Amino acid sequence: MQLNLGRKIRELRRRDGRTQDDLAETLGVTAQAVSRWESGGSYPDMEMIPAIANYFHISIDELFGYHDDREEKIGNILHKASEVLTKQGFLMYQGCLSDDFEDCINMLREASDEFPNEPKILLKLAQALHMWGWHKYGGRAKPADSSGIIGDDTEYNSKNIYWQEAVRVYEKLLKTDASADQREVAIRQLVVLYCRMGAYEKSKALANAQNTLTVCKEILLPMATAGEEKAKYQDKRIMALLSSLRSSVTNAVAMRPSVYSSEYGREILLSVLNLYETIFIDGRCGRWHQEIGELYLTLADSEIGKNVSLEESLVYFDKAFDHFKEYKRIYNEGEYKYSAPLVLNLPMIAKGELAPVGDDFWTKRLRMFPQNIVDEIRKNPKYAECFE
Repeated sequence: MQLNLGRKIRELRRRDGRTQDDLAETLGVTAQAVSRWESGGSYPDMEMIPAIANYFHISIDELFGYHDDREEKIGNILHKASEVLTKQGFLMYQGCLSDDFEDCINMLREASDEFPNEPKILLKLAQALHMWGWHKYGGRAKPADSSGIIGDDTEYNSKNIYWQEAVRVYEKLLKTDASADQREVAIRQLVVLYCRMGAYEKSKALANAQNTLTVCKEILLPMATAGEEKAKYQDKRIMALLSSLRSSVTNAVAMRPSVYSSEYGREILLSVLNLYETIFIDGRCGRWHQEIGELYLTLADSEIGKNVSLEESLVYFDKAFDHFKEYKRIYNEGEYKYSAPLVLNLPMIAKGELAPVGDDFWTKRLRMFPQNIVDEIRKNPKYAECFE
């Protein structure tokens, strides 16, 4: 173990182009002492170990050659957590999770103590706490005010102890060397939580500190590349913008009761659906089957659905069911290639790559439907799996 320590110091020194004199001067020892460490003739005092690790910008575990063991342990923890976190699927509301979810949270808390600055652990813990906060307390909203927009019940939401903890973990993650993708997820969730809990100034400050839409990677990469690579990023840009448009439009409609329950609101959602279906002209929508399915479910079971005939609501439900069924097939089978002209260059989907749809997805989703629609759905054998 100690012999490996000396060898590791030599490897790191050579990696960084440093001499034995350089290291010795920083640590306050002689070059001869460093030479003896590297040859295995003697070993650094234990109180010097943190300074040596800091000098080479690595952890003490990595200095002692534990990096592979550390990464394997972190990988196992993340795999277990992902299996639990993805079981739920796409819906979050009070009482949506099983009680064993809390075991996952405790596992991630222990892991964050063992690996306090590991962004992958912190991100999973914050996401789990966010979900558990929904399960335990839900999120409350206030009736629309003079603006016509439904607001958050910040007094209630701010008392959610799991959301409070999630905020602290997200904030801690942003102080680590997290990757750009990890930071993006944390910032997006933190802005939402701040707002939902009434910390509007923090939410706005964090949002204002980010890049504008015109300088995000989805916009810039097609400009920075050529040939097949350019085509791939152009396709990704289209779908990133369309997904963002869908989210913006559906949230805006849902927050305005007068729009949500109107024919106008229905036409808005149908226009977004039409854009999806025009881009995916061949019906091969890949990962976006889920987003399209959710839009059709909104039309089938919402206030909008109450303003159309039962027959039309069932048509919307049937389209949603087909889209989710295809999404699950792609998840299970993989090897899926897009073929519509504007998305031809999107990456192929591998088996298990998509987020899974929970086994009880339909059971939970149908609880939100008017009973007359549920009764009609139950009569059709095509939808038998929704009631299993």
